Amino acid sequence: MDTLTAIRARRSIRKYRNQPIEPEKLEAILEAARLAPSARNAQLWKFVVVQDQKQRELLATATKYSFIADAPVIIAGVALDPDRVMSCGVPAYAVDLAIAMTNITLAACALGLGTCWIGGFDQDIARKALGVPEAYKIVELMPLGYPAEDPPPRARKELAEIVCYDRFG
Repeated sequence: MDTLTAIRARRSIRKYRNQPIEPEKLEAILEAARLAPSARNAQLWKFVVVQDQKQRELLATATKYSFIADAPVIIAGVALDPDRVMSCGVPAYAVDLAIAMTNITLAACALGLGTCWIGGFDQDIARKALGVPEAYKIVELMPLGYPAEDPPPRARKELAEIVCYDRFG
């Protein structure tokens, strides 16, 4: 599947089949994260791959989205330097992890797997569940598995509504 096809096919999946992910697919997806660009190529991130059922259930208590425990894997994207701000005034960790987790999403889609971006969670509960030190920040929780649903595409704005050329307007 080429990149644009994966982008068009990607959906937020909230129901997963009870089917393990093949190790080679999981490794390919994690490799996609490793290859993501980051500010100064610092790669100040860590990806916690949660496969244990009890651990997934514990992590799910950090969010109102209990379905994440039904996925065979949850990947937590963790920022190792949440205080670093780029010269443009934007936190580097948020951008870096968003890029890496998007790579995970698209690689998963290309391999027939589904994901869902979960940003609504309690940082302290998730940090405790995963053993993440307080100096770091969990940016996202991403369930990963074979979809048990096929949601339709959601409406998107037309390019003319979101793109301008040469100057903002």
